[in-house]
Amino acid sequence: MSQTPLQRTPLFSLHQALGARFVSFAGWEMPLQYRGVIAEHRAVRERVGTFDISHMGKFTLWGPELGSHLSRLVPSDLSAVPVGSGRYTVLLNPLGGILDDVIFYRHPPEGELEHWSVIVNAATRQKDWDWLNHHFQGIPGVNLQDHSDTRVLLAVQGPAAEQVLQPFLEGSLKALRRFQHSQFAGAAGALGESIFVARTGYTGEDGFEVMLSPEDGIRLWEQLIQAGVQPCGLGCRDTLRLEAAFHLYGQDMDESTTPLEAGLGWLVNNPGDYIGKPAIESQRQQGIPRHLVGFRMLHPAIPRSGYAIYAPNSPEPIGQVTSGTHSPSLGYGIGLGYVAPAWAKVGSRLEIEIRGQRQPAEVVKKPFYSAAHR
Repeated sequence: MSQTPLQRTPLFSLHQALGARFVSFAGWEMPLQYRGVIAEHRAVRERVGTFDISHMGKFTLWGPELGSHLSRLVPSDLSAVPVGSGRYTVLLNPLGGILDDVIFYRHPPEGELEHWSVIVNAATRQKDWDWLNHHFQGIPGVNLQDHSDTRVLLAVQGPAAEQVLQPFLEGSLKALRRFQHSQFAGAAGALGESIFVARTGYTGEDGFEVMLSPEDGIRLWEQLIQAGVQPCGLGCRDTLRLEAAFHLYGQDMDESTTPLEAGLGWLVNNPGDYIGKPAIESQRQQGIPRHLVGFRMLHPAIPRSGYAIYAPNSPEPIGQVTSGTHSPSLGYGIGLGYVAPAWAKVGSRLEIEIRGQRQPAEVVKKPFYSAAHR
């Protein structure tokens, strides 16, 4: 049986020219690294790096009172999101399980129609599209469009991101606060007239995510590289996000995980009805059976997804590592994993089974690394 060919972003040939090593990810052939994971990680932490994240899903929605309709799909109150701002949240199934984690952005209205966009994970793009369409069937005036294949999405991340990106755009990036967004025109006619820029990212650093046409995306990528920006792959994207304790969908949460279990209870602030609310409220009342915790290794050892977590002297596992790595910024092993409530308190001692041996670890406060405390 022939396999489905991997999809490629419009920048694929540019990644090849830069000597990228590729990896299969969610049906896409994506850059894993260029110079190496550590070098790219440090470039983002110390100055700036850029990522091609065009594989992610990009949907646009229009409709009357759309924020109220969208709020019925998530545990967050999207109707309260101001124009020009975004909101990170999760789509839930009726049992309170997480279908995907997404960012909704609210744009200026078009007449009486609210205008929103949503960025979804590549692996769940079709599932999310079907879910949204199913729940908007029969609601007059709502229109959804999938721009995933007609838009490039770049992330420019690091303490120098604003300084590096600003010369390519007209208008001030400084005016954007965290999770705010706006439309920009390219400076000096080098890029087009409609470039979406949001002050968001997945690295724990300051930075921007830029959505634009494939032609302009190629131009901007080339200009960033010519300006000395380090191209970065999925390898350092994973180490950066884990240091910031950002979740990876499909590993740290999925449809069997509720926001309360995943440490995302802060997203649950919707006063109205939403899909999964009875299950979430029931779990609040009855207690959470497991918690996603952050832990650090106390001896030189690297935890990985799927490794068993034990309590000291316990013959049976009490949980499992969902994400783990050696932290380039901190110099020791870190990870996320689910454990019973009795072992979720900061300071609790754990043991991670690594290559047949139990290695000591300790539950720590998240995030592991914060740019604010550099």
